[in-house]
Amino acid sequence: MDYNYQTPRYLVVIEQIKAKIKEGELEPGERLPSETDFSKELHVSRNTLREALRILEEENIIIRKHGVGTFVNKKPIFSGGIEELFSITDMIKREEKVPGTKLLFTGFVDPHGDDISELEMNQNEKVMLVKRVRTANQDPLVYCIDKIPAKLLDKDFAMHGQSIFDSLQNDAGITISYAKADIKTIGYHEEISNILKCEPDIPLLVLKQIHYDTMDKPILYSLNFFRSDQVSFNVFRKRIL
Repeated sequence: MDYNYQTPRYLVVIEQIKAKIKEGELEPGERLPSETDFSKELHVSRNTLREALRILEEENIIIRKHGVGTFVNKKPIFSGGIEELFSITDMIKREEKVPGTKLLFTGFVDPHGDDISELEMNQNEKVMLVKRVRTANQDPLVYCIDKIPAKLLDKDFAMHGQSIFDSLQNDAGITISYAKADIKTIGYHEEISNILKCEPDIPLLVLKQIHYDTMDKPILYSLNFFRSDQVSFNVFRKRIL
């Protein structure tokens, strides 16, 4: 970045802090010096430093923990384009980690309102509900809720292995072709955050997906809760001329 006398000082500070992180002078997860010490080190006022830190927090480069301090945000270990339909098993394997599964519940249950509309079901139908925790090297990473219309499955259908895509393909002859996805962030969730061993200040990424087969029929309704300090998504956008 080229600077001149008109460049706001806080922008210079932002680039200085980013450079310290890039060069390893500040490590991911490391606590920043106090405002007094850091402003002296960077030769700026505390107000200028605060403005720089505010913007860095908005960019998710640093994170503030109330009553504890300000830290360099840890870079997510798992990342990928949300436009690519992938299994969580594949995502974990790509990072050369060992995928695992802790099955919390599986069985046929009555559907909720969203299940009926999203999966185009009748009121009196059942859904196969599967709740799992996916792990990477035995560390919890994703809390998964999957629902499939019971009419598409045999009564003895069960999850075999770790990928629900593979189970549908191998045991039910159903191929997932594409999905419609919606992603949002939620704060601390008492049950799910505890299962994923998240600190109270770590938000969750929620990926809601409706999966379709090759005949455009809705097959699988999924809600996946990811640790935001471990997983990030990006989107490739192309300008149409």
